Amino acid sequence: METAQLVEIAQREGALLADAAEQAGLEARVPSCPEWTVHDLVAHTGRVHRWATEFLTQALTEPHRPPQDPQLAGAALLSWFRSGHEGLVQALRAAPVDLECWTFLPGSSPLAFWARRQAHETAVHRVDAELAAGGGVSPLAPEFAADGIAELLTGFHARGRSRVHAPRPSVLRLVGTDSETRWAIRLSADPLAVEREDPSATTAPQPTGPADQGQDAEVAECTWTGTTADLYLTLWNRPPSGEVRTTGDASIAALWRETSAIV
Repeated sequence: METAQLVEIAQREGALLADAAEQAGLEARVPSCPEWTVHDLVAHTGRVHRWATEFLTQALTEPHRPPQDPQLAGAALLSWFRSGHEGLVQALRAAPVDLECWTFLPGSSPLAFWARRQAHETAVHRVDAELAAGGGVSPLAPEFAADGIAELLTGFHARGRSRVHAPRPSVLRLVGTDSETRWAIRLSADPLAVEREDPSATTAPQPTGPADQGQDAEVAECTWTGTTADLYLTLWNRPPSGEVRTTGDASIAALWRETSAIV
């Protein structure tokens, strides 16, 4: 997606998050993050926004820790969040396209990376806030959800820190019903491998890797089928708005839910 599109989405998602948090109340529990209250959610996202803003505005080329918890409550915390979110959006819009600063996932440029990462960071936590408020979850555009799936699979889970491993070769497939989103997530004892699949193919490609070497020839497979937004939420371990159908070996889907949390 274009950087300008992602900045617009980050702006909208942050405003929705703040509104949902205010509606839920800061002491409400967050069902998708059971260890958090809405206060914790707002403080976390606000700290991340300010952290990203520092790289953008100061062109920092080395990593550093996010700022400390603001130690605020009630309306003061929400005001702090809105101010920091506005600062992030302004920094994204003002940053030069040739900005050089630290990043932690691949991207076409540092500015493109931070716009993408903050749009998805804010969108996922906006969903958390809306779930805490107990109302409906605002929709996610298929194009944005597809971009988020790509970031999650080829960015976060391409790192050695990913904890998603399987005791035997397995494949978790994603099939989007409203887009050309098709992915094969290949799991084994080694770091996972992901690849896009051809949406026009009538049959899935044969698995590659350890299963092709003669022994351990059987590869377990599972497929998640749903809208692109619902696949995105499911991969982030958030409840989808509609149905994501699981076919094949359900233990592979369970393994993803148990081990894929980003740490």
